[in-house]
Amino acid sequence: MFSAIARVFRTPDLRRKIAFTLGIIALYRLGAHVPSPFVDFPNVQSCLADTSSTQGVLSLVNLFSGGALLQLSIFALGVMPYITATIIVQLLRVVIPHFETLYKEGQAGQARLTQYTRYLTIALALLQSTTLVTVARSGQLFGNTGVAACEQLLTNDAWWAQLLMIITMTAGTGLIMWFAELVTEKGIGNGMSLLIFTSIAATFPAAMGAIWASRGFEIFLLVLAVGVVIVALVVFVEQSQRRIPVQYAKRMVGRRTYGGTNTYIPIKVNMAGVVPVIFASSLLYIPALISQFNQTPNADGELAPWVVWIQNYLTRGDHPLYWLIYFLLIVGFTYFYVAITFNPVDVADNMKKYGGFIPGIRAGRPTAEYLDYVLTRITLPGSIYLGLVALIPLIALATVSANQNFPFGGTSILIMVGVGLETVKQIDAQLQQRHYEGLLR
Repeated sequence: MFSAIARVFRTPDLRRKIAFTLGIIALYRLGAHVPSPFVDFPNVQSCLADTSSTQGVLSLVNLFSGGALLQLSIFALGVMPYITATIIVQLLRVVIPHFETLYKEGQAGQARLTQYTRYLTIALALLQSTTLVTVARSGQLFGNTGVAACEQLLTNDAWWAQLLMIITMTAGTGLIMWFAELVTEKGIGNGMSLLIFTSIAATFPAAMGAIWASRGFEIFLLVLAVGVVIVALVVFVEQSQRRIPVQYAKRMVGRRTYGGTNTYIPIKVNMAGVVPVIFASSLLYIPALISQFNQTPNADGELAPWVVWIQNYLTRGDHPLYWLIYFLLIVGFTYFYVAITFNPVDVADNMKKYGGFIPGIRAGRPTAEYLDYVLTRITLPGSIYLGLVALIPLIALATVSANQNFPFGGTSILIMVGVGLETVKQIDAQLQQRHYEGLLR
């Protein structure tokens, strides 16, 4: 293993790509600690030290920004606007036929879709930065803490100062997009995925240190052991796939013979990735967001019953009802996302077009029905796996009170393992192109 890593750095081209990627990552992390204009940085740091992380979708955005969101830095929004824009464009392929046509046009059409994604990212960044600045100005960024410093996060709340903060954060999102595209083009791996990986990994030392300081060394070791087991299980499931054999009949084109090969269609157990977890987290935050606009007590000095019910059951992640709803939403969104990203009819038509068939299954509609049959059943364990992994940090919070952003669970491990495996595979493929043994065996 160590000799394979040494070969990576002895290869000039790979060494340059890895050095370029590490340089971009260093710039990205530097920007995450540069405060936006008119931010009272000492007050923000004192609130971060004295206050636990906020709940709901805000904690998810803070995770993807590497902690930059709550610091109100120039990279406060992180990669979340780009992720949201990418998901929206994918969903619009089902609704807008023009988007589906562009997707099927190949490289030129997908370049247009990428351009649409960029425009939508900037629009979402404007919206999210406006919301973030408004929340920071109102002193509710860290919730109702009662600390005076947490209510005075800005040194100037004039309209032009807020406008400058919004422009700065939006420009930061555009710069992050450019960084990601540079890494994809000149570095190693997928740029946006690596930046997400970096943001999540940056929160691990602080999270583990908080567990050690608050719960002791024994709980720290227990969390570490659980984390190793979870990572091993996630790697095992992420690599698992159902291989459907496919044969291509021989055909003559001029004097040449084509086909006659055997291959397979790999259907992963977790085809949806981490998207259903993001969807479920965002949807569960909507009731809490609505209840925040109905905090006015009635004549008896009490809040409305439905607001109290939402605060008791759908705001905090320590109630079994919250776990159940979260789990069911993840299962439902997994089936939904797999259905829009993998079309059995298109796969069957392409196989029929090039003379391919599944042994024992007729080409055309029977092949599509068989693929749909396999996909439906293999998605069930994949969706249950996603739900259980996403519940790990919530269960840890309720049992050992380790940390709400439990480092070994949910979106963090799913993204880190997926990105790590994909990056190692790309390095391995480039090593094998140069007649080396590679990293993987």
